[in-house]
This record gives sequence, C-alpha cells and structure tokens, in this order.
Amino acid sequence: MSKIQMKTPLVELDGDEMTRVLWPIIKEKLIEPFVDLKTEYYDLGIKKRDETDDQITIDAANAIKKHGVGVKNATITPNQGRVDEYGLKKQWKSPNGTIRAMLDGTVFRKPILVKNIKPSVKSWKKPIVVGRHAYGDVYKNAEIKTKTGGTAEIVFTDAQGNETRETIMELPGPGIIQGMHNTEDSISSFARSCFEYSLGEKIDCWFATKDTISKTYDQTFKIIFEEIFAKEYKNKFKNAGISFFYTLIDDVVARMMKTEGGMLWACKNYDGDVMSDMVASAFGSLAMMSSVLVSPNGYFEYEAAHGTVQRHYYKHLKGEKTSTNAVALIFAWTGALRKRGELDALPELCNFSDRLEKIVIETIEDGYMTGDLAGICNPPAKKVLDSTQFLDALAQRLKTAL
Repeated sequence: MSKIQMKTPLVELDGDEMTRVLWPIIKEKLIEPFVDLKTEYYDLGIKKRDETDDQITIDAANAIKKHGVGVKNATITPNQGRVDEYGLKKQWKSPNGTIRAMLDGTVFRKPILVKNIKPSVKSWKKPIVVGRHAYGDVYKNAEIKTKTGGTAEIVFTDAQGNETRETIMELPGPGIIQGMHNTEDSISSFARSCFEYSLGEKIDCWFATKDTISKTYDQTFKIIFEEIFAKEYKNKFKNAGISFFYTLIDDVVARMMKTEGGMLWACKNYDGDVMSDMVASAFGSLAMMSSVLVSPNGYFEYEAAHGTVQRHYYKHLKGEKTSTNAVALIFAWTGALRKRGELDALPELCNFSDRLEKIVIETIEDGYMTGDLAGICNPPAKKVLDSTQFLDALAQRLKTAL
C-alpha cells in the first residue's frame, strides 16, 4: 500500500513527561505506516525551553504562522517545585499562553463522545463545546509581590505621554498585585470566531462574564459581543434557527448543569481554561476532548486539552506499565492532518483522519479501552489495556480498514 503524500509540513511541537513518551509511539504505529508524514519539529520540552530561554516557543509560534497548521503535545508550565525538580533558571510562562498570544484567536474544545460512557451530569445528552478566548487575561499578566504596605495603582501612558492613573488599593502591609490586559481587536475576533463556529455547527452560542462586578473590563467583552451580534449576526442566527444568549458567569454555570447540552459556551480565557476541564471530566475523561486554536489570521493549532500525566510518568520511569489514555493526543494529530488536507486539497489525508477517529471510537465502544474509561463505562469493559496495548489495537484495526 502506497503512503498518502503531503505537500506542506505540519509544525510539530513536542512536550513533556508521559505525553512525550506516547507522542512518538502514536506517530510510529498510527500515522507513519500510512502517511508520508512531513513535519517541522520543535522540542517544547521544559529542558529545551530552559536551555533556549524560551526562544524555541517563539520560534514554534512563528513556524505555525509560516505553515498555517501546528500540532502540539502537552507541556509543563513550571511552578517553583518544577524549577527545583528540573534545575530550571526560572518559572517560565505557559508555552500555551505564549503561542496563543502570538497567534490570537479562540480555542474550541469539544468532548469526544462514545456510547458506552454516559456523562456524569444526567441531563447532558449532546456535546458542550467550550470556546475559550486565547489571548490576554492572567496568561499574559504582570505581577508584583510587595514587602511592605503602600499604594497600588494602574498607570496607562498614551502615545503623547499623557498618564491615566487609578488606585487599586492602599495596602496596609505586604501583599500581591496583578495587572491584566486585553484588546478590543482580540475581543472582536473572539466574538466573530464564536458566532461563525455556532453558524457552522448550527448550535446556540452562550456567553458570560461578570460585568456587574467588573464594570469596565468584563463589561467591554459584553458590549463588543452584543454590538457585533446585532450588526453582523442577528439575521444569520435567525435564519439558521439558533440563538445568542448572554448572562452572568455564575448564572450560566448553574444553568449549564440542567441543560441537555448542544451549545457553544463562549468563555473568557481563564473561565475557558477551568470550564473546559470540568466539561471534559463530566463527559468522561480529560483525555476525551479535542482542542483547536483558530486564529482570525488563518492559523490553526491542534493540541491535547490535558496535561502531561505526571503521575503516570513517574510510574513509567520505574518500569511500570501505565494505562494512559492517548485519545486526545490522537485527535490532535487527526485534526491537524485533516486541516492540512483541507488547505492543500488532499482529500485522501482528510479521509485517513476521519477513519482513524472512527476506529478510536469503535474500539472503545467495542469494550477495549484504557483504565480511566474502564472505571466509568457501561456495559463493563471487555478488556482494560495499557497505553501500548491500546495503540496496538488501534493500529491493527486501522491496518485492516485501509
């Protein structure tokens, strides 16, 4: 069987710990036997980021701008414990935050559903897609830890040198200060991305902030969403039979628990980070969630929505077998390959991605799965597989199917 040919390389961003162990196995068993895989490789493992003073993360983001499509493994964002563990120079910022800030856009995360795993929230029948604004907020913040009391201020200096000052707090003693920002252009792109996604999928769009408390920052999000919807999307939504709904973030969380799902939940950056994990876990597993960053400039980055599976990695280092779920990593690859196929007019590459995803779902529905799913599936799993066994089972089915 001849391999499917590619025209343009994917930008491949490798990661850390257990997901780094699984990454090359996925390529070896599920992709390279069938696709003449072309990638431009960047090692975003924590040691390489430290070695290059994080320049490699910037280089990887620029490569995605050049080639259009990237696929990213899970990476460590180090706290002080990780600095000590790996002997790092400093607590480097989130590579996801850096890349998303450079590409802008929106992260869309959608649960991967299988028939034999029911959501923990009994009312949920359809996928809840989380649309996460991928710019600014706490992920591009500035922070100060004060040693004494004093005046904490926000200061803005315009191009002419004029200052605007706002007192945050008269601190009575040592404290912590955080400054965040966003741009109206990025918020507008976020709104349009969400509205376009809703139209494409024909699902309602829900959006929420805390504008009653944050009367400038959050309220600006609310106003921009409502203005763009009224001017550009109101009639399109009406014709598509879908709606746009705004409420406060605490209200939408309460409402979400009693819906049947089937909508796009548009979230600010931090809200989306938290709520996408909640939605993924409630639908089955953090490893059962697809994730893609869609930039208004035509860039796409596919990734696993979960972390590096640190606990399993430590077991792996001891020579123990682990039953790590690789589904989200596989779907990152299939999503990127499908988009590459769409952009380069390679239908066979798109078809391959579709087939591999179908085989993953069929294998789990047939009762063969990793331990995280075996504990919640009904009927019970026929066989609980370790990480390599699961990938081998997929490879065998894929070989037969193709």
